[in-house]
Amino acid sequence: MREHHYRTTVTWTGNRGTGTSGYRDYDRDHQVTADGPPPIPGSSDPAFRGDPARWNPEQLLVASLAQCHMLWYLHLCGDAGVVVTGYTDTASGTMAGGRFTEVVLRPEVTVARADMVDTATRLHVDAHRACFIANSVNFPVRHDPAVTAA
Repeated sequence: MREHHYRTTVTWTGNRGTGTSGYRDYDRDHQVTADGPPPIPGSSDPAFRGDPARWNPEQLLVASLAQCHMLWYLHLCGDAGVVVTGYTDTASGTMAGGRFTEVVLRPEVTVARADMVDTATRLHVDAHRACFIANSVNFPVRHDPAVTAA
């Protein structure tokens, strides 16, 4: 089994001068970096005193699940001769009691021809099984795809 390693750096940038001297005395702002891509401006969810203009960890987790599914799906479609011409996923996650209870992926896929729709629809199941991120979380990740022909 091959191992893959991933390294990121999270740097807190929310010190207003007094550090964490009180719950309301610091910002939750931070920056996520890795070699290569541009930094991601992060914060906490606005419900936890975060900046709504910055990405929060919960959004990033939902986005990671949607990205992983999409990338596997596109790969499987290419292998199966299904020509995808458009893909958008409006994914959503639900948290209750301090933990995720589910994430629902809602990919809207356009394929080149009508005879590809059935195969394209079925491949979502295979993409879900293959997704590394979905296989790593302890809550259900459901998918509710819609596939249409161009």
